[in-house]
Amino acid sequence: MRIAIVTFDGFNELDSFIALGMLNRLRGLGWQAEIAGSAPQLTSMNGVGISSQQPLEFANDAEVVLFGSGIKTREVVADAATLARLKLDPARQLIGAQCSGTLLMARLGLLGSLPACTDLITKPWVQEAGAHVVDAPFHAEGNLATAGGCLASQYLASWVMLRLAGEAAAKEALHYVAPVGEKDSYVARLLSVVLPFVTQPQGTTV
Repeated sequence: MRIAIVTFDGFNELDSFIALGMLNRLRGLGWQAEIAGSAPQLTSMNGVGISSQQPLEFANDAEVVLFGSGIKTREVVADAATLARLKLDPARQLIGAQCSGTLLMARLGLLGSLPACTDLITKPWVQEAGAHVVDAPFHAEGNLATAGGCLASQYLASWVMLRLAGEAAAKEALHYVAPVGEKDSYVARLLSVVLPFVTQPQGTTV
């Protein structure tokens, strides 16, 4: 299971790293989440420097593509050359985004009239791009999902796990990362948000 965490310069660490860490809990099932960066070296919004694990084009062949947010997203969506590097297909890929990453999905023509989640700062830009923004932490229809708020990355990761690994494997992975003393309640809360949007039989592929 190839998972691309699409990441650009100025990225939000919480968006990229939380999803990556949670999804790699299923490495034993053959899952591999990697940073697919727009450049070999990237610097986060808080000055953390990283090396991309894969080029941006890795997202085109991955089974799962997740867009995080960042302080330069509006610059990214204004760069036609960068957008042209992404050739995604929701018919064969799970594609999700959070916060300003939702703006990328909108500009790539993936959202259409679907309800979309994002952060409050990005909301007017996503609306300008033609998306219908809803006041919710997570929404998914078919193979597309969006989330709003930095910590909403946990919902995107949970959605991917539930869709492609099934509820039992998802619960095990989520239980591992949950805070001690809150594990059962934490997992139950995540599932209460995401499970209503999981329409495919659990454990099936895209």
